[in-house]
Amino acid sequence: MKIKTTLVTLLFVPFFSHAVEERVVNNGNLVLQNIPEISEQVVSDLNQYQNIRSAPFETFSKDGESIFITTRFGEVSQLHRVDMPKGARHQITFFKEPIGSVVRQPGTDKIAFTMDAGGSEYSQIFLLDPNTGKSSMLTDGKSRNSALEWSESGKWLAYQSTERNGSANDIWIMNPQSPDKRRVVLESQDGSWWGPIDWNDKDTKILAQQYISASDSRIFLLDVESGEQTLIDGSEQSPSVNYAWAFGKDNNGYFLSTNQKSEFTQLAYRDITKDTLEIITDKINWDVQGFAISHNGERAAFTTNEDGISKLYLLDTKNFRYEPVSSIPVGLVGSIEFSPDDSKLAMTLNTAQTPSDTFVLDLKRQPTSYGKLTRWTFSEVGGLNTDNFVLPELVRYPTFDDRQIPAFVYKPEADGPRPVIISIHGGPEGQSRPSFASTYQLWMDTLGAAVVVPNVRGSSGYGKEYINLDNGFNREDSVKDIGALLDWIATQPDLDENRVAVFGGSYGGYMVLASAVHYSDRLSAAVDIVGISNFVTFLKNTKDYRRDLRRVEYGDERDQKMHDFLQKISPSNSVDKIDVPMFVIQGENDPRVPVSEAEQIVKALRDEGKEVWYMNALNEGHGYRKKENRDVYQQAVVMFFEEYLVKPKQ
Repeated sequence: MKIKTTLVTLLFVPFFSHAVEERVVNNGNLVLQNIPEISEQVVSDLNQYQNIRSAPFETFSKDGESIFITTRFGEVSQLHRVDMPKGARHQITFFKEPIGSVVRQPGTDKIAFTMDAGGSEYSQIFLLDPNTGKSSMLTDGKSRNSALEWSESGKWLAYQSTERNGSANDIWIMNPQSPDKRRVVLESQDGSWWGPIDWNDKDTKILAQQYISASDSRIFLLDVESGEQTLIDGSEQSPSVNYAWAFGKDNNGYFLSTNQKSEFTQLAYRDITKDTLEIITDKINWDVQGFAISHNGERAAFTTNEDGISKLYLLDTKNFRYEPVSSIPVGLVGSIEFSPDDSKLAMTLNTAQTPSDTFVLDLKRQPTSYGKLTRWTFSEVGGLNTDNFVLPELVRYPTFDDRQIPAFVYKPEADGPRPVIISIHGGPEGQSRPSFASTYQLWMDTLGAAVVVPNVRGSSGYGKEYINLDNGFNREDSVKDIGALLDWIATQPDLDENRVAVFGGSYGGYMVLASAVHYSDRLSAAVDIVGISNFVTFLKNTKDYRRDLRRVEYGDERDQKMHDFLQKISPSNSVDKIDVPMFVIQGENDPRVPVSEAEQIVKALRDEGKEVWYMNALNEGHGYRKKENRDVYQQAVVMFFEEYLVKPKQ
């Protein structure tokens, strides 16, 4: 399956760099500027990859005999029920927008879920009866709502909302029978994010999470009636990462992950009555990233992120002994949940050769033992033989300060040096992991390109020192890590240092633009997806509810010294140094990185006479979630790389 270079060349209509030729597709929702017509051959060649599906686990049914998943049969993912392994997927919701969070009401089959409009991320909460397919909206239709958490009795729903003033991330509760009587139980006063994590068994107290930054998060005990907040982990004087998971069996303590005593976030138990903290995973020098406790409180399951790969463990909550589950394939594990009778553990499992599907682990009576792992869903992969997918290789390359930067490398079989696409994650505290990456496989198959996926400084998963290395005035040190990667590529005989592209979204989009500023002479093409082009305008225009959260990470532009620094490193102020063809991709409704960030970099590039393609989806936000838009985007990216990366430089 190859796209012929000659075909793409013939279809490409050259434009003068200052001219703008615009057309719209997908019923006028996708605006394309200076992007050539996409050939039928390109559409055909990418068709299989663009019909891959996934079926992540959402929750069990009341009786535990069925599961609910989300998957896509039309344009967006909707809720489905599956009654047995390999069983049919019975679609329950039929909305035009994708379903967000899904949480079943205890003691019933009713489901609370979130859904926004057009990618705005102003999600509303709905209550669904899956037996009838009917749902009703519980929130005001205007605020941003998330972090749903049912009380033990199922009477109350706690959640995070901006309803009070449009910007504060408060904690609210409601009785879904009387949603008009919902009320605030915790008001955020400092711009940080608050959310409910778990209720005690009497429905009187909530474990409340406060997130200030990637390096500072705190846990409070919240009295629902009085609103009294008691800090129980974390502090302003000595910032640390503290994520609450769940109350223990007797409600006298709770499980959390914390880096108070390690470089990594360890699983721990805080006895509230004695004010003691016991570290459980002190022998595992990796982050604990997932946790679930059984309904009877006698066992738990947790996952770790070990060099990007998930490991699953079962825990006896009485003595804190744990054992690994060896039957889990190498990959990523998420969405773990015990069945209502605690006899099974469901999860979403993703590997380099299988998309996200739902698996169920049968549990024996002993807290740390288990039985058979059964795959419940088998998502379509477009007829592709995914056994032939290229597996990534983990490498580490040296950078300017002698640190070793981890990266995953995908190399297709080829004669001679391969062109290279560097894919940079967002966050900035994200982490690239060896998941099912159909886009990378598509690029390898259609373009013959190798893909290198670095975790530059500032990435999570490698300890608290590493995640803080790019903060504040050290922002461009992460860009230097890309320069070091270009040096490493030049030493690899099977990689072509003269044909290298950078690709990334959100903060990764900033990294693409910054790389183009500093390393245009070493790059052939650049793709910026919903990227930050100017930190000052970004902080000014991002939505109110997240502005202070981003200032902690990037710096406060109201401080003159920081303002000047942010302007200095912003790519929109250095477009004269960009000398590489650029493809900018944006969603009109993006609340995180506003469309103005894309518009200003596109205009600045065009004013300088630079080559730039521009795509804007009027019905999307921070990334494309509708299949018809994703299809055109992927097709156009392949054409862009074929034109500017695959062909040898003249």
